[in-house]
Amino acid sequence: MTDPVPDPAPDDRRPNPMRGRVVSPGDTPASMGNIANIITVVRILLAPVFVWLMVLDGGELGVWRWVAGVLFILSITTDSVDGFLARRNNLVTDFGKLVDPIADKILVGAALVTLSVLGELWWWVTIVILVREFGITIFRFLMLRDHVIPAGFLGKLKTVVQSVAVSFALVPLWTVLGDWVLWVNWVLMGVALALTVVSGVQYLWDAWRVTRAARTAR
Repeated sequence: MTDPVPDPAPDDRRPNPMRGRVVSPGDTPASMGNIANIITVVRILLAPVFVWLMVLDGGELGVWRWVAGVLFILSITTDSVDGFLARRNNLVTDFGKLVDPIADKILVGAALVTLSVLGELWWWVTIVILVREFGITIFRFLMLRDHVIPAGFLGKLKTVVQSVAVSFALVPLWTVLGDWVLWVNWVLMGVALALTVVSGVQYLWDAWRVTRAARTAR
């Protein structure tokens, strides 16, 4: 007769990541399912809905195109909302740190690909932006696990300009205000493209400096 297996000690049990604070501020652990993370996940889930609305319009610039544009703007705006809630109520979690930047890239990437599919944006512009965004994200996770490189001013500015440029490209204001809006769209997209490339190079440079300094200090 074998001895019964003792129950694991309380300290050996893995904590349930869903337990904790959801909305209220405090110093106790926050739930992975807190309000800030919920907003982030909803932003990801809205990406296919946005693409469906764009395709549903069929490039006709009708009512569904306007709905898709407004949905994108509302979705991308929630990025500041979940970040504000997480910081104000101390709801920052590792899950949120991981998923929040990915959610933005999925939404912006979906918009860029859809615009290219519809023939409204050159594919090379979309490819350059996507390679930079997802390339830097993968690099950050694989190469810089021991060193956190915060986003610099150019990186934050890039995110804002990208959101504005894509929003202008999605909402067909030129059908109401005139073709001059198209020139504004292209200028904004050009600035967003330039900032995307330059901020990516800056991030790699900063990462190289931090890595070299860490190796020198050993």
